[in-house]
Amino acid sequence: MLNLPKMKEDKKINRIKSLSQKEVEVIAWLESYEKYFFSIKDIESFFKNIKQRYNFTQKLLTKKRIIKLSKNKYYLVPIKARGGGWAEDPFVIADEVMNGKNYFIGGWTAANYYKLTDQIPFWIEVYTTKRQGRKKIFNTGFIFRRTTENKIKKAIIRKINKHPFRIMNKREIKKWMKLREFLV
Repeated sequence: MLNLPKMKEDKKINRIKSLSQKEVEVIAWLESYEKYFFSIKDIESFFKNIKQRYNFTQKLLTKKRIIKLSKNKYYLVPIKARGGGWAEDPFVIADEVMNGKNYFIGGWTAANYYKLTDQIPFWIEVYTTKRQGRKKIFNTGFIFRRTTENKIKKAIIRKINKHPFRIMNKREIKKWMKLREFLV
């Protein structure tokens, strides 16, 4: 008989709270369809009423299995995220929070994307007609700034990992940067 050393237990695994039968069922369904970004409508059929669905989402938020992105949109932390920690590309998060419309990524974030500056922004700047303020998601800061429909129309669509996102075009970012030179 071989005397194998006992493996140390991963402390992060022990911190993941156990899941109920219903939680496993819903999470398995979401993962099987690769719906890591999901809305309340996506999981409605699993519940008898609104209160049951609300309690379910609150429990998963407490257990850190989902992350709330907006009023009706959540991110499912994949089961393969062993310690409960996970990261997603900030541009994809911005697109999902804004439901893929009426926004663009701009400012220093876009300038860094186009390699027009070496400055790495602390916050992802999202320009939109709908919201403003700051929000932290996955330990990434997002600043929502107001803009006009005309500027949104000038944004272009790019892809990261097959997921589209909107970003201000390079010519407009160069103009934006020139304006900043005069302010300094």
